[in-house]
Amino acid sequence: MSNLGCARNLVDSEVMTGEISAAGFGFTLDPAAADIIIVNTCSFIASAVDESVDEILELAEFKNTGQCRQFIVAGCLPERFGKDLADALPEVDVFLGTGAFDKITEILTGPVKPGTCVLPPPSDLPLQTRHTRRIPSTVGMAYIKATEGCNRGCTYCMIPRLRGRLRSRPIADIEAEARHLVAAGFKELVIIGQDTGCFGRDLGKDVCLSRLLERLAAISPDVWIRFLYGSPDTTDNDLINTIAAHDNICAYFDIPVQHAASQILKRMGRPYDKADLVRLFDNIRAIIPDATLRTTLMTGFPGETECDFEEMMLLMQTVQFDHVGAFVYSDDETLPSHGLSGHVPKKTAKIRHDRLMRAQAKISAEKNQRHVGHTYPVLVEEQIEPGLYAGRTMFQAPEVDGIVYVDTPEAVIGDFCNVQITDALEYDLRGTMVNDE
Repeated sequence: MSNLGCARNLVDSEVMTGEISAAGFGFTLDPAAADIIIVNTCSFIASAVDESVDEILELAEFKNTGQCRQFIVAGCLPERFGKDLADALPEVDVFLGTGAFDKITEILTGPVKPGTCVLPPPSDLPLQTRHTRRIPSTVGMAYIKATEGCNRGCTYCMIPRLRGRLRSRPIADIEAEARHLVAAGFKELVIIGQDTGCFGRDLGKDVCLSRLLERLAAISPDVWIRFLYGSPDTTDNDLINTIAAHDNICAYFDIPVQHAASQILKRMGRPYDKADLVRLFDNIRAIIPDATLRTTLMTGFPGETECDFEEMMLLMQTVQFDHVGAFVYSDDETLPSHGLSGHVPKKTAKIRHDRLMRAQAKISAEKNQRHVGHTYPVLVEEQIEPGLYAGRTMFQAPEVDGIVYVDTPEAVIGDFCNVQITDALEYDLRGTMVNDE
């Protein structure tokens, strides 16, 4: 199975793997030896669509050169393009939308007509539960999907269309899954969703992300708890204070703001302005001075002027984010933003993107330099070569941030070690493992 896209997609693939394994199928890492190939796709932006199509076409070759007798494409790409995809990709036998992951064993064990599209409404897919079969594919850390879908109406985003409306799992159910993962040896649990900050809003006023984090933090003081994908309007004092009160909840705030210019935020359908953002980040650092701040920014949204872009640059310089991800606006005729005036040329948007990331690289390098000489717990995730390992601190989230290179003759992959930082790179750190004092 090949997985593309975000951590939420990865959990979907792990669930499908669990179901497939329970049905008696084995797995191989060699696509040439596989009887069945499955690609779980992403289609959030144009580059993700291109990556998904390239992966499909590359793996489809094994129907001619390998043992592949059934080729399945799942996830956001078929959900977005529907039956048109079957016409464009005749190499694929079955397309499963985001509401059809639970049909995977039925597809594998039953007769299926080539070109079949299974596209039930995404909201019809049963939520994952503590009893869902799942085979984690990560080392040391595991994702827990707390919600599905999103109720927001951001004009640039098709996630509600691809994933349906917000649905939250009960806290007790998530806690049971977390306890199972901790018992299995995982040292970090990362809570995710399309809009994680809105967790519980569909379950009642007493169910919220801060209550969930409290319950998970109480499982073990030796396991890190992290959540990703918050929002400015859901990051309130209750949530910030909960994080401040628990040493094992990572003081890591991943809050995609998308922009800073008020007129662009309004066009995007975002319910805040620049002043709200500055107050929020000041408040986080007032309560947790050493909090890690990460955000995502977009360049080239329709109507963005050079002044608007400079306002975003100013916010970045003012807040001094620890980590920033940026992408160029990706247009689609089905998006509300497609009908807005003032579309920005792609070349201009790309130039702005590159300027933004160059500025952030300097900020990140300066912030990394401050870690030199300090010692941090690091979750070791892989051995790169003899005497060199890689891992992460509490202030580095998996996949999206830098890593720590650890110089040591031996380390336990999937466990913590103390590392004294000896060098700072643009995004990564390097250090030496030290004995516990």
